[in-house]
Order: sequence, then structure tokens, then C-alpha cells
Amino acid sequence: MEQAEIARKQAKTAEQRFLNKLTHDFNYAPKIAQAIYEEAQVCLQGTVQNLRPGQMRQILLKQNAPHGQNLGQSETVEVTWTIDAGAEDDEVEQKEGPVALRQVRLQRLLDEALSQGAVASQEDLAQVLHVSVRTIKRDCAHLQEQGILVATRGKLKGIGRGQTHKGLIVRRWLQGETYDQIVRHCHHSLSCIKRYVQAFVRVVNLSQKGLVAGEVSLLLQISVSLVEEYLVIYSENDTPFCRQRLQEQIERLGQTGPSPKKGRSQ
Repeated sequence: MEQAEIARKQAKTAEQRFLNKLTHDFNYAPKIAQAIYEEAQVCLQGTVQNLRPGQMRQILLKQNAPHGQNLGQSETVEVTWTIDAGAEDDEVEQKEGPVALRQVRLQRLLDEALSQGAVASQEDLAQVLHVSVRTIKRDCAHLQEQGILVATRGKLKGIGRGQTHKGLIVRRWLQGETYDQIVRHCHHSLSCIKRYVQAFVRVVNLSQKGLVAGEVSLLLQISVSLVEEYLVIYSENDTPFCRQRLQEQIERLGQTGPSPKKGRSQ
């Protein structure tokens, strides 16, 4: 195809029409018009090419967005939410039922929002989980009764440092519960629980080697707040039993490398 024909086709695209309006109607320089166009694409279309199956992009308020301000004027963040985690979610639903699955998903969505600098409202959760706000309120109340931090927008302000579901699971493991017992108590999948425990073990191991929370966060690709929570759990359970349990996992981790060891080990 000749260059002239290519140019004619490009001139008739919606993209070129938008660029022309920026340059001719708003008097932007061509480079600035192109930058505006590219930023508009990101804001309006998102980064769908980076999404895995079961994920979606969602616009949420930033964590530090002030309360009482008009929502239309509040700063927002685009986050990636994992609505369906595939086999992990299937395992929870088969063993614990649809209510437990919804509560696991609710915890995961709140955790993902916070880790990406955003905060979700109960309305946000109800919309993506296709249930009523009343149902979400019930789920949040149930989780809070179990001592789990439920950091929705309405609860985040002034909530202080609470225990996340990951922290609760790790604490149970460190104090002697087996994976199977934790599955029964917390209704998460076995693979999910193993992943949390291994992350905890790596956090403590790296910390003992002299790395600070920010460095551990960067290496393990988890939030600084989760690293700090895991270190608090470790310091609060510094007993001979817990130290031995932890050391066994550190040694096992060194033998198996970064991949989780298969089987229902403790």
C-alpha cells in the first residue's frame, strides 16, 4: 500500500479527528495533542491487555481522599481487581459454599484495593459481586466478628492497625494449626493459605538477614503494610515453639526454592 493511501486512511480515523480538534480548535501543539490523546486512552480504555482471566479494572477513590468532599471532585485510582481466582475460588465454593466464596472474594478485593493505593466502598463491592449492599454489610459484620480487618471506605478512617485475613491465617499457622485446620476455620483454599504462609516465612527470613520493610516489600512484591504486619505477628509470637516451627519452614524453603512444596504439609 502506498504511503499516500496510508495517510488518507489515517486521516479518516477517530483518533486523527480527535488530534485535529485538539490542534485546530484548542490550539495545542501537535506533541502536546498527542500526549493528551495517549493519556485519554489510558484513562478511558485502561490497560486491559495486562488483565488475566477473571480480572477487571475498576475506578476507586484514593485512600487519602477526604470524607465529605463531592465524589466527582475526589481523586481516583484505577485498580486491577481479581473477581474470579479460578481453581482457588472453585475449591472454596465446593468445600464451603457460595457464601464463603463471596466473603473470600470480598476480602481479596479490599486487599487488592489497599495494595494499589485505593479504597472500596460497600457499594463498589456490591456492584462487582452482583449482590445487594445489605448483603455486603452482613458479610462485613460477619468478618469483623471474626477479628478480621474489613477496610471499606466507611470503616477505613480512624480504623487503626487491624488484623487482615492474611495476618489471621499466618497467626493461626504460627501458633500450631495445620493447613487443613486453617482451611476449616478460615474458609480459604489450601493453595491460598500455603501462599500466605510462605510469604510470611520469606518476610521473616529476609528481615533476619538485615533487610528493612521497604526492601522486603520490593523483593516479594507485597505491600509495606503487609510486611510490617507479618513482622508484628512474628514479634508477638516469639516463643520456642513458634521459632522452631518457623525455622523448619525456612529450612524447607531453602531446600525447595521459590516454588511451593506440594502436599498437605504443616
